[in-house]
Amino acid sequence: TFHPTDVLVTGFDIIFFWVARMIMMTLKFTDQVPFKKVYVHGLVRDNDGQKMSKSKGNVLDPLDMIDGITLDALVDKRTKGLMQPQKEKQIAKRTHKDFPDGINPYGTDALRFTFLSLASTGRDIKWDMGRIEGYRNFCNKIWNAARYVMMNTEGEDCGLSGEVELSLADRWIISALQRAEREVSEALDSFRFDVASHAAYEFIWNEYCDWYLELSKPVLWGDDYSEAQKRGTRRTLVTVLEAILRLAHPFMPFITEEIWQKIGPMAGKSGDTIMLQAFPASDASKIDEEAETGAEWVKAVITAVRNIRGEMGIPMGKALPLFLHNGKDSDKALLDANRTFLSKLAKLESITWLNAEDSAPASATALVGDMEILVPMAGLIDKDAEIERLSKEIDKLRKEVGRAEVKLKNPKFVDKAPQAVVDKEKAKLDDYRSQQAKLEEQLEKIKYL
Repeated sequence: TFHPTDVLVTGFDIIFFWVARMIMMTLKFTDQVPFKKVYVHGLVRDNDGQKMSKSKGNVLDPLDMIDGITLDALVDKRTKGLMQPQKEKQIAKRTHKDFPDGINPYGTDALRFTFLSLASTGRDIKWDMGRIEGYRNFCNKIWNAARYVMMNTEGEDCGLSGEVELSLADRWIISALQRAEREVSEALDSFRFDVASHAAYEFIWNEYCDWYLELSKPVLWGDDYSEAQKRGTRRTLVTVLEAILRLAHPFMPFITEEIWQKIGPMAGKSGDTIMLQAFPASDASKIDEEAETGAEWVKAVITAVRNIRGEMGIPMGKALPLFLHNGKDSDKALLDANRTFLSKLAKLESITWLNAEDSAPASATALVGDMEILVPMAGLIDKDAEIERLSKEIDKLRKEVGRAEVKLKNPKFVDKAPQAVVDKEKAKLDDYRSQQAKLEEQLEKIKYL
């Protein structure tokens, strides 16, 4: 009995030569179409955009990127059995230039994820070895994240059946997971493998690994949190990682299976393999906009302090005093709820809230919304370097102010653009002017240090 499949995957260059003839042949002999959907991908070309061919000597064997190959073996492979032997020297020379050390072993998952990330609709793939190296690092990131989770949860109470209390960071990452699951699923349903892989990458690397794991440390390692809070963070670490493994499994099946065998049971999952687990589904009831807003605020403050450290050359190990000025009541509430996160992760010796009428010390400045992030610079900074930095920022803002003013003075824009667009431009101009005024005020303070 003939059973049509659902999807055929093919390159666009053989649609007529192969795909159309398959359809005609099966219709002729079975009165059925052999597949209902055809996913057409671009051609994989070399790093110069040339189509790969044996005669050009520019073919890349996927197995060589998975397992690695030495330069001599690669040259031998590309020059053996040439139909035009006179090109042997040319091919060998190019191979020495492009792969002076041969090809490193990157593994199946990295190669698979690279192809998916490059699978934009109707676009040929210009192969770049740097991309597969980056995604090999992504695989390593997931592995190291799993090691951190296991080190902090194995043999511990992960709160799967007991009382737990979730921190701001816990609620945020659970909420962000729902959004990532929805975005990945919608992209897969529409065959946008590039969009799906990008959404998975962004959530796993930037949100879970880079931020959530850091935000978990003050809870797990500090003395300021209750056992219920520690259980809540352990549970979140394990359950979100387990969901990540199921989310990433279609993209990188081997590493996710390997890790899931350890993490699955810790997250309360049973079964022989991740392949038979349900693909994660987004739950709108777990989206927590309040936690997302709070976490973004915490991340922004920490990032601002770290940027000031980097720009001013202040060592990461030196604890800093921090002042917050011109903040709103909502900023004050977030500060009161998250002092420990800020102190631990931004390495602060103190955090001082300044009211609007309070004078601020001469400081390096950054902005989180309208709130000023101030790190007093007396004895810490190179005064001339800070003056130069602020001057550059002020110049950028002046240009933005000038651009917005010209746009709003143009009758063609003001009269013809929708009112919402005009209002948005006016709001941007007001914001630029406000930021410029604050930085100019700060520049004057630095000059008098």
